[in-house]
Amino acid sequence: MNETLRIQQSHRSIRSYKNDPVSDAMLDQIIAAAHQAPTSMNAQEISLIVVRDAERRARIAELAGGQAWIAQAPVFIAIAIDFHKTGLGVRKAGQAQIIHESMEGFGVAAVDAGIVLGTLITATESLGLGIVPIGGIRRDPQGMINLLQLPPLTFPLVGLCIGHIKDNAPLKPRMDIQTFRHDEHYDASGYTTAIDAYDVEIMDYWQKLGRSDGVTWSSNLGSFYRQVYFPQVKPVAAMQGLLNDK
Repeated sequence: MNETLRIQQSHRSIRSYKNDPVSDAMLDQIIAAAHQAPTSMNAQEISLIVVRDAERRARIAELAGGQAWIAQAPVFIAIAIDFHKTGLGVRKAGQAQIIHESMEGFGVAAVDAGIVLGTLITATESLGLGIVPIGGIRRDPQGMINLLQLPPLTFPLVGLCIGHIKDNAPLKPRMDIQTFRHDEHYDASGYTTAIDAYDVEIMDYWQKLGRSDGVTWSSNLGSFYRQVYFPQVKPVAAMQGLLNDK
């Protein structure tokens, strides 16, 4: 196994960081790696907003629902859909941009943002730093838009904490890989058995950590997926011009 695969297969989300700053050299290397990540049509419709100011990070922690590690980690990167940027290029070509009004547009931008996020994670962990992705910035997207001064046709999709690890986390178990990998065709025949087994395994994981608040995978999903847990995403995206009506 090479070093890149070892890093990726030993990923842990870190929620405890030292006060030590992340050097400019490290941060520049991480962002340069993500800058080379592929985007559909080479659209480059993703922008990163790097937040190092402590007060601003503390505000993001509040907007994300009180996630203290956002304020603790010395670097926070917000990954934003940026059809403002692409609109300038389309206008230069003498055309009118409409992709931002479609499901395809939002979907492809979300995919590209995910590729950028994954690249940031691998690059950061290769330098011995810790990370945790933050979807909670969609909890109050208008607050994030205001804080980061995002223009129309942009949207804060996900964030990433970066810092030196204070307390490492044990490797969290995953469901049987057969629920993830399907050869030649989709096969859900083993899902029920795998879910039952994983519910037991994840509870054992929580118990080993002394987490009395830990719940099964199915119960955790049940508490979130019974509702639209970030209901402001659609109306705020629409106000930003991302209509999803095509």
